[in-house]
Amino acid sequence: MTAGNKEHSVSAGLARRYFDFAVARGADAAALAAQAQVDPASWSDPDLRAPVQQYKALVRAGKALCGEPGLPIYFAEAIDMAEFSVVGLLANAATTMREALKQLNRYGDLAIEVDVGPDPRFVYEIHDGAPWLVDTRADPDDFYELTESTFTRMICHPRSFLPRSFVHEAFVTYPDPAHRSVYEAVWRCPVRFGAPRNALRTDVSLQDYQLRPQAAYAFGALSEHAERLLAELRATKTARGRVEQLLLPVLHTGEANMDAIAAALGQSRQTLYRNLKAEGFTFEQVLDDLRRRLALHYLEGKRVSVSETAYLVGFSDRSAFSRAFKRWTGKRPTQRD
Repeated sequence: MTAGNKEHSVSAGLARRYFDFAVARGADAAALAAQAQVDPASWSDPDLRAPVQQYKALVRAGKALCGEPGLPIYFAEAIDMAEFSVVGLLANAATTMREALKQLNRYGDLAIEVDVGPDPRFVYEIHDGAPWLVDTRADPDDFYELTESTFTRMICHPRSFLPRSFVHEAFVTYPDPAHRSVYEAVWRCPVRFGAPRNALRTDVSLQDYQLRPQAAYAFGALSEHAERLLAELRATKTARGRVEQLLLPVLHTGEANMDAIAAALGQSRQTLYRNLKAEGFTFEQVLDDLRRRLALHYLEGKRVSVSETAYLVGFSDRSAFSRAFKRWTGKRPTQRD
């Protein structure tokens, strides 16, 4: 969650994919870069962030140059977020829609920062006896294209793995646009414009619908090394190995704690403590070293940013990760080269 006291940013990956999509749909690359005042060549660095206002200018310039007011909808329909962001990757690794939403709330700022209140950005509320998934971001009509793309992903992406549509109606707070036909073609559900909230009316069973995760171990999509590490850990008989095996798939959730791991092993906390101590370790040492090894590997591969790596190995923010990284290596993450 973010507050409205700083200039918000968007990931380079998201900005670059939209730029490339607009060009593929007919926008002149030079004209698009000039009109939006962006340098897409610089967006190859995963650590780069762009101001949200710059991204908004890019989105609107792309629409104008392509002659397609519904371009953000087409973009979100065509491009899976997992192709350019760990936000999509980890949502795809969830076992239920409830868990996917939890990961989206936890990681959402990595893709694009928005203003929200004390609650998560996406919450379920009951209105007139029906469950609604509500986007709580502040001042949504200032950049209504973000609502278009966000809801398009929520409506369209699950169609690839759910047996039927679970979204029955959409509310958006902005006025009826000229490209309403795009909503009808892509969203395929009734849409109320000028509504009191931005929300999707969903099937009551959606939150707990059991999914088949696209990646049982999300980090495996980032590197073969991580998959090999997991395979090695599954074969080990040591207490440390069994703990690391259970820690790997849950690091990104921020819920890697000793009580949960002991319960998963069918042991008490004290038994796990004694078993690790017999091998010369504490739980905190095992967790810390696993985070260190994975962090170094992800950053050396340069496929994810420092902020993304921080979340992937279980830190709640970049500053806490930077302090741990300096303790591990004597350097800040940005000095690793």
